[in-house]
Amino acid sequence: MVSRIACVGGGPGGLFFATLLKQADPSVEVTVFERNRPEDTFGFGVVFSDATLAAIHDADPVLRTALADHGRHWDDIEVRLKGQRIRCGGNGMAAITRRTLLQLLHERAVEVGVDLRFSHEIPADPSGLADYDLIVAADGANSRLRDHLADVLVPEVEVATAKFIWFGTNYLFDGLTFVHEHGPHGTFAVHGYPISDDVSTFIVETDEESWRRAGLDEFDTAQPPGPSDEKTRHYLEKLFAEQIDGHELLVNNSRWGNFRTRRARRWHSGNVVLLGDAAHTAHFSVGSGTKMAMEDAVALSASLLAHPDDLPSALEAYEAARRPSVEKIQGAARPSLSWWEQFGRYHDAFRPTQFAFHFISRSIGKERIARRDPDFGDTVVRDWRLAHEGRDPLDTPFREFAGRRLTTTDLAALRAEQSRCLWLTAPDGETQLPESYEQLAEALRGDTPPDLVAVQHGTPLTRSLLAEQARLVYGVPALIVEDAMDDDRAETLLLSGRADLVAGERA
Repeated sequence: MVSRIACVGGGPGGLFFATLLKQADPSVEVTVFERNRPEDTFGFGVVFSDATLAAIHDADPVLRTALADHGRHWDDIEVRLKGQRIRCGGNGMAAITRRTLLQLLHERAVEVGVDLRFSHEIPADPSGLADYDLIVAADGANSRLRDHLADVLVPEVEVATAKFIWFGTNYLFDGLTFVHEHGPHGTFAVHGYPISDDVSTFIVETDEESWRRAGLDEFDTAQPPGPSDEKTRHYLEKLFAEQIDGHELLVNNSRWGNFRTRRARRWHSGNVVLLGDAAHTAHFSVGSGTKMAMEDAVALSASLLAHPDDLPSALEAYEAARRPSVEKIQGAARPSLSWWEQFGRYHDAFRPTQFAFHFISRSIGKERIARRDPDFGDTVVRDWRLAHEGRDPLDTPFREFAGRRLTTTDLAALRAEQSRCLWLTAPDGETQLPESYEQLAEALRGDTPPDLVAVQHGTPLTRSLLAEQARLVYGVPALIVEDAMDDDRAETLLLSGRADLVAGERA
């Protein structure tokens, strides 16, 4: 019987779990150990998609009430590029300041009887919590409890190449807004969204080369949390001055980093279980970190209540319930993260409307986008027609081909013309892409370089990235071949500029 629970970490996930378990079974002693003071918080705001909050709201209304009373809601995504502002609706989201959310979660936890202990550091070795039946490691992406149990949990981490830094601003965006500016040292991009009546979150990303050219690599990120990178703040205030009407950027432990996608082969060992960022992270561009942590809390509390006398079964049930959903979100976040690692080339290559569509379609197709916002979908197609003599994407001629989707006869002819078409096999993972890029570069350096590159196999993401390498870096048209290619997938690839030609089983 689990009668004493220690939750290490007082973020949204840990607090929500403690509240749910305590209100469901008041006889259980639940203690939250938080290293920071109640008033301390790092970051500015958290954002949630309307479509993803049902399980959290059903478990407890604290988040729904917080968003309704203190949050900001919007429906449109806005992309700003080269003096144009392009909007796409149907993307209902809401955001709230992290400080306000934590305060409300603190109050709710105390209300149901959770023991909150602030300024309380728990060592990496959980032996100091031996009196507790269950230890919930909700201590974040840099979890020391997880790392202490690495031999059993087998944590993994993938480090992104793009640099990012988190600010706030007293400029109020209308909703989720993506701003792209090409400055003297390279291209920088902003994720901006309102989190209160007077503050917006302002996250900036760029590639490492631009970051170094701008001289933004001087701040010592190894020092303890607290000081912010003031040189970067001034640089970005100047770069984005027109976009935020001269408003200032606000700091809160604002320093550059590389996003780390974390996974663990197991989420529990003995009586220690991982929750939230300690178990998994997904790139912040998909806005799911806090949501996933709070959904973990719902699942873990439900599993413990369903197996009151069998802790191993409860933890197994929790992991089995949550892992598929988490892996799905991490899978969707990977193309988004990749987009932010490549956005500089898209900024240079695409017209504003195509750029916006390329961004929004990084994880969903044209038909779904058009259902969300028919006007935006029509604008994307109309933009293509204006550039292609009034033709629809699949019916637009390309060289000797009558349309952009090739037939099996066309493919057979291309395979027979070895000197004309270079056939590349995309890898199954991104770590192997450099080898494919080198194979492409070597072929194009030859005496008779091909005038078309055909990409097949691999994954949807590696196929697209390899095709874009040919199109955007070398200026060589690219054909993407997939086992199945319906109209939606075909048009999405063409309209977004990921391919010049497509082919598939239905061709």
